[in-house]
Parts: sequence; C-alpha cells; structure tokens
Amino acid sequence: MSRVSETNPAGDSVADPGSELDGGGAVARTRWVAVSVSAFATLLVASELSMAAFALPLIATDLGVGEGATAWVLLAYQLPLAALALPAGRWIDRTDPRTAFAASMALIAVVSVLAAIAPQFWVLLVARVLQGLASAAYLAVYLPVVTLSVRPDQRGRAMSYHATIMMVGSIAVAPLGGWLADAFGWRAVFLAKVPLLLIAAVLGLLVVPSLSRRAGEGERTGRALAADVLLVGSAVTAALLAVEQAGKDLTWTLVLAVVALGFGVVWSRLGTSGPVLALVRRPRVGWPALALLLTASLVGLITFSLPFFISAVLHRGPGLLSTAVVSFVAGSAVISPLAGFLADRFRPLPVATLGAALMTGSLFPMLTLGPETTTADLAWRMALLGIGMGLFNSPNMTTLLEAIPPQYAGTVGGVTNLARTLGGTLGPAVAALGWTLGSGGTSGFRIGVATLIALTAAAFVALLAARSTAGPE
Repeated sequence: MSRVSETNPAGDSVADPGSELDGGGAVARTRWVAVSVSAFATLLVASELSMAAFALPLIATDLGVGEGATAWVLLAYQLPLAALALPAGRWIDRTDPRTAFAASMALIAVVSVLAAIAPQFWVLLVARVLQGLASAAYLAVYLPVVTLSVRPDQRGRAMSYHATIMMVGSIAVAPLGGWLADAFGWRAVFLAKVPLLLIAAVLGLLVVPSLSRRAGEGERTGRALAADVLLVGSAVTAALLAVEQAGKDLTWTLVLAVVALGFGVVWSRLGTSGPVLALVRRPRVGWPALALLLTASLVGLITFSLPFFISAVLHRGPGLLSTAVVSFVAGSAVISPLAGFLADRFRPLPVATLGAALMTGSLFPMLTLGPETTTADLAWRMALLGIGMGLFNSPNMTTLLEAIPPQYAGTVGGVTNLARTLGGTLGPAVAALGWTLGSGGTSGFRIGVATLIALTAAAFVALLAARSTAGPE
C-alpha cells in the first residue's frame, strides 16, 4: 500500500504507513488487533499504582523504613506520571507512536526489575520515578494508537474497551498485589508483570501503526520539551502536593498553591503552551477534560470514605469493601460496551452527559447509609454508580477525540492523563476532609459523599456547557 501523509500546523509529518487509510487520510478499516494490544498494555499500566499499594507494609519491614515513608513508593510513581503528562503528550505528537509504545512498555519492564532487586529504599524510589515517567509516555500514546487504528464511526466502541480495562486495572486487579506479596514477598509484585510488559512491547512493534517524522525536528522538539518538563512538571508537582496538604497544614497548602500558580503562569506565556491552550479552549475539549477531572474524584469514595465507614460504622472487615468494589466494576463493565455503541450511534456527548447525571443521582442514596446497612444495600448502590461511570467514561473520551485534529491526539492524551491524576488526588483529599469535619462516623461519611455529589454535579454542568457553547469544530 502506498504511503499516505499530511502535515500538521507545526510542520510535523503525520504519515501512517502502518495503517489502512483512505485517500483523505482517514482510517478505512479498523485494526482491532492494535486496539486489543493497546487495551492489554493499558491494563498493565493502570494496575501499577494499585498493586504496589499492597506491598507497602512488607517494604517497610524488609528495607527498614517507617510506614509513613513508604507512601513515597506511591508518590514517586504518581508525581512524574502527572507532572510529565502534558510534556509527554506534546512529545508523542512529534514522534513515532509505534516506537513510543514499545519503548514505554520496555522501559517499565526494565525498571520494574530494578524495583524488584532494589537493595535500598532510595533505589526503589528511583525505579518508581522511572516507572512513572514511562507510564506517562504510554498514557499519552494510547489515544494516537486509537486514532490511527480505528474508523471514526467505531471509536466509541474502541474507547469503551479501554475504559473498561482501565477501570478493571486500577481497581479490580489491585488485590492481586496483596496475594503476590503474601505468597512470594513484595518483590514479586514488581516482577510478576515483567514478562507481560515485554510481550506488550513486542506486539506493539508488530501491530501498532507507525508515523514518519520530518528530519531536523528533534532539536526544536527537545528544547520545547525541556521547557515544558521544567515548568509544567514543577507546577503540577506543587499542585498535587498542595492537595495532599489540604486539611493538614494550611500554610503549606497556600505556599504550594502559589508556587503551582506561578509556574503555570510562566509556562502559559511561552510559545510551547500555545497548542495546548488552544486545544483546551475548544468547548468540546476543555469542558469534557474538566468533567473527567471532577468524576475521577469518585476514587475518594472507594479509597477513603467507604473503607472508614465500613470499619468504623458497620464494624465489618475488608470483605464488604471488596463486594462494594466488585459491584461497582461489574456495573461499569456491563454497561461500557453499550455506552460505546450508543456513542457511535447517537453521538458521544449526550451519552456522556447522561452518564454524569446518573453518577450524580446515584450518589444521593449513599447519604441514607447508616449503622444498619446490609451488604445488599451497599452493593446495589455501588452497581448503580458503576453504571453511571460506564456511561460517562468512553463517550467522554470519544467526544475529545472527535473535537481535535488527529495530529494532536497525544497532547489530548496528556491532558486527560493529567486530569485523571489530579481528580484521583482531589477525591481522597476531600473525602478525608469531610470525614474530619464530621468527626468521623456516619456524619463524616455523609459530608464526604455530599462533597463528591457537588463535584460530579459540576461535571454534569461542564458537559451541558460543552453542548450549549460548542459550534462546529
């Protein structure tokens, strides 16, 4: 097949010799094998943070550090994942997605081995930072892979597979880390996925579409990337730390917030910020990205509010929390393929808006939970919330893909990765603050849930704004 190419406004080639394109540059036939490989890689990356959490107590004992210090095993991964999200997206738009896909998988595998054999705590932290860096690159490249592999009228279904896999990877696969740690020690948590990561890297080289890149672009890209890494990375890191300090130390929260704002303002005045800011100013990019950030805060319900409510109010063990999580994931997984079909059939934005509305509405029954709550009471509420999340996730991502030129899919991948990470940090923070303000117990749980209702309602309003203000893209 002959090579089909075009050039984006920055002068970057967007030729795709690896995928089947029609004469106008659009994908003529969906390559579901590439989508499947990308979904498999998404599962491996999405489970990285949650599986590692189960190894923390054993790490503390084996490496001789305090339990509080082990929180840096998670932060050392999460901070570069968020801080490099936008720079990684910009880089992906200027490089070959096949190479980036395979290299990110291979790098995660290599540094996972480093983490597993770490003789000292600082070596483990270095490995986790490198894992976060490589994961940021992958989470930026999977959207270009979908764009280059899937026909526009089938992207809703493709994104529904990724949304389901990401949900399963980040929540449902988490207990696997505990089982591995109990059976083989904490080092097995990092080693177990290495063969799978290497398989994903090889498959990526075989099936992921490839793009050529104009010679001489590397030096200019390198300088722009360095500025983005320094300024955006510093701003995002300070913002995440400010959220972490919220409710603990007001002075540090304000100082970090000011630092984050300062770095953000400086970056916004650089030419490298232009393409990113231009994209997020599009109603069907900025509003859905904000909705993604707000709905990602629901992780606070699962990681903070429910565990404390089950333990302190219901006096039940982790088994009930597992039932609640399984109910949530099952509801989302069952509805997600339907959401993808509806997005392709009736347009994605209305479906995403319906999902946000259902998520908001399904949180209200949570306010009625109390000491007499049964397993069934909690299970149906979580299943309903999962259905709302399933209706929202993939149509919202499809809305973003529809609103952008294909050559900026990496940038949007970085934006969504950043939004998801910020929301995942915000949710537990506001849930913990609600618990503290209510002095724990049922009151603290309900204040936390009420705060999450406000955030998901704001996501619903953001999508309504996208529908009412967006003209032709």
